[in-house]
Amino acid sequence: MGVYEELIERGLIAQVTNEEEIRTMVNSGKAKFYIGFDCTADSLTAGHFMALTLMKRLQDAGNQPIALIGGGTTMIGDPSGRTDMRKMLTREDIDHNAECFKKQMERFIEFGEGKAQMVNNAEWLLSLNYVELLREVGACFSVNNMLRAECYKQRMEKGLSFLEFNYMIMQSYDFYYLFKHYGCNMQFGGDDQWSNMLGGTELIRKKLGKDAHAMTITLLTDSQGRKMGKTAGNAVWLDPKKTSPYDFYQYWRNVEDDDVLKCIRMLTFLPMEEIRKMDSWEGAQLNTAKEILAFELTKLVHGEEEAEKAQSAARALFSGGADDSNMPTTEVEASDFDEEGKVTVLALMVKSGMIKSNGEGRRLIQQGGVSVDDEKVTDIWKSLTKDELANGVIIKKGKKIFRKFTV
Repeated sequence: MGVYEELIERGLIAQVTNEEEIRTMVNSGKAKFYIGFDCTADSLTAGHFMALTLMKRLQDAGNQPIALIGGGTTMIGDPSGRTDMRKMLTREDIDHNAECFKKQMERFIEFGEGKAQMVNNAEWLLSLNYVELLREVGACFSVNNMLRAECYKQRMEKGLSFLEFNYMIMQSYDFYYLFKHYGCNMQFGGDDQWSNMLGGTELIRKKLGKDAHAMTITLLTDSQGRKMGKTAGNAVWLDPKKTSPYDFYQYWRNVEDDDVLKCIRMLTFLPMEEIRKMDSWEGAQLNTAKEILAFELTKLVHGEEEAEKAQSAARALFSGGADDSNMPTTEVEASDFDEEGKVTVLALMVKSGMIKSNGEGRRLIQQGGVSVDDEKVTDIWKSLTKDELANGVIIKKGKKIFRKFTV
């Protein structure tokens, strides 16, 4: 099986142009492809997994990735999949975020001469002259076609700024520039980027002739990837300072039954013959599959040692008998206690970040969603003493979020 066929079997490919040509180039290791990353935060999220693992799969097969950092496009903002305009960032913020991205990408792909490249579209977008851009590129785009694009249609009722309207042109220009100056012959992106990406392919053909071999592939996933990368309204970060290895493990350990085998196919590097055997798994076997998924992805991002620690801590909670010393722990300080030597459960949960406010905590307790050492909390002002915390107490929020507290 070639790598292209493997991508299909793993459920990664949504739409392509020139499929046979793409298949030949990818399988022979001759694709030089780019994937774009807008620098809207100082860490990648689990939602970027699809792109990162794809880059690794293709590089391992001899193809050359270009990680395109959106230093220019981030200043505009992609309207795809959004209900409102994105927060505007400064150039300094974007540059800082780009550095953070590169460090995290290095866990997946190898940069260097003849290997993966990282380029920043600020290099060419920020120096563009507006009138020249209109003359060179604007004539190649039909406003009627742009307004029919799904990424714009979904925003028309709520309001689409002229700033965002330009995003398709900027993204298309990226592919055109990379094709001309870097020899990039292929672009990958999420399924919600199809219109933007076709714009780049068409721009190359209109400017350089129909024989310019520029190809486009969209992953089946950006909507799925975004779903994977968020839980309870919060992003699941790859930075351990933002999402601990344990919490990262727990996120994947708790995916829905219907999603676990899909995630294993798309995101792990387990051989397909091993994954095919899991297709018939059900019931308790799906819990085993979730452990496999969580361990493999945590190992990929944080290393095998952290994955083993996270798994041990999770088993201590869900299976019993394992060492809970690796469970995320918050130390309670003397200043946290009141004059009677007590501290409320709400205060502990706020301190650890389990909740954002006392109001959120009160609602959770009233709904039966908080427990201390497996005993449900019914009093919103329940307190714990230093003696009770001396040996460690586990506070549980809902069914999936745990934290240990010690003095």
